[in-house]
Amino acid sequence: MKIDLNGVVTSIAQRPCTHFDERLDEADISLLVIHNISLPAGQFGTPYVDDLFMGVINCDAHASFSDLQGLRVSAHCFIKRTGEIIQYVPFAKRAWHAGQSAFDGITACNNFSIGIELEGTDTTPYTCAQYKTLALVSKSIMQRYPKITPSRIVGHCDIAPGRKTDPGESFNWQLFLNMLEQPS
Repeated sequence: MKIDLNGVVTSIAQRPCTHFDERLDEADISLLVIHNISLPAGQFGTPYVDDLFMGVINCDAHASFSDLQGLRVSAHCFIKRTGEIIQYVPFAKRAWHAGQSAFDGITACNNFSIGIELEGTDTTPYTCAQYKTLALVSKSIMQRYPKITPSRIVGHCDIAPGRKTDPGESFNWQLFLNMLEQPS
């Protein structure tokens, strides 16, 4: 996967959303945060994650969506169960994925991180296709942004403990880290 100078992965689907802003300094990109999402919770293959990131979710479509009213969130990328990846925000821009967060004593992780959402839940195993795509895009990100190393790839739970639990117990960190070490 090639990442251009604007932080766009040139070979994947692009769904430009408006839920982002400028980074204070692109040179600060030094953290990769892995999340999970499914809407409704535990249901896969619905259009609602895309609708949420694009700011057009119909909050009346499901009872659990009432707390999403007015929510403005995004991720840099979303990896579906099939392994298909969609980019919503160029890596050079600040996506709104981390919320109130801190890593290594520095708050506001959105300022210096890239956020990737996996279609899933904390307790549902992720697919082989998702791990393969995640490893591939992560390797490209680490090449483009060398401050991101395996030790600076974390779960949302690591930067917002007590508030977030994703990617959850179902995420196989050892498998993923082993895949990062394999040649592309």
